[in-house]
Amino acid sequence: MSTLMLHYLAAIAVIFLVNLMPAFGPPTSLVLVLFRLNWHLAPVALVIIGAFTSGAGRYLLAAATNHIRDHLGPRRKAGLQAANDYLTGHRGRSLAGLAVFLLSPLPSAQLFEAAGLMGVHLLPVTAAHVLGRLVSYSLYMGAANVAERNLGATFSAALTSPYGIAIQIALLTAIVLLARIDWTKYLPRPTERNQ
Repeated sequence: MSTLMLHYLAAIAVIFLVNLMPAFGPPTSLVLVLFRLNWHLAPVALVIIGAFTSGAGRYLLAAATNHIRDHLGPRRKAGLQAANDYLTGHRGRSLAGLAVFLLSPLPSAQLFEAAGLMGVHLLPVTAAHVLGRLVSYSLYMGAANVAERNLGATFSAALTSPYGIAIQIALLTAIVLLARIDWTKYLPRPTERNQ
């Protein structure tokens, strides 16, 4: 097997593992830039590999989170189902939810964990994630020359800056609250929504 093929396989493995991390993982875009700059891999191939491998990792993260739902009590399950019904029961809210997966600058791990907890259909959100990442990763690859000069600081800041840590902690807190809030008390019932 050629060295180039091994580099691409290593990129796939690292990107997949990074996207299985529930929090505090390095941004996939920066990992792709590192592979581009260190191993001189083709940017178009990295964008495609990165988007689809990221989608696969996030899908499995959401599916694993969905299994946690099975261990929750009936009240929490009912609350999560109410949140799911509210978000997916109306075309506008469903499209807005997909747009979040398509365009959100927030770390996607917690978005997928929330989707898994609520029992959302994962294929549409994963497809939106992949499409969004094809665009954003293309932009990062286009800016790889600029990033080469500041890559170490950018990579470190993404992982250790107070702002980055605060966002991760806030999103993890939001996921815990998602499961703890009794959404049946706060969201209209399906019959009330249809009136």
